[in-house]
Amino acid sequence: MKLEDVRTIAKSHSIKLDHLSKTGLIKAIQKDEGNFDCFATARNGECDQADCLWRDDCFDAAHKLTTRGELS
Repeated sequence: MKLEDVRTIAKSHSIKLDHLSKTGLIKAIQKDEGNFDCFATARNGECDQADCLWRDDCFDAAHKLTTRGELS
């Protein structure tokens, strides 16, 4: 999902956009919706949240963090 789309969703949740990355915005949206703020933490392509709006982006972000050594 494009950053502008994420920002639009964040605005609809009254989340302040100041200085938040795409990951930060998504985690804030997840928390506001009453969900775990687990974006970009899927390890080994495993996640039990099959209906999550962020699922595809989550796997991509987690993979990037893992290959950079930021997620173990």
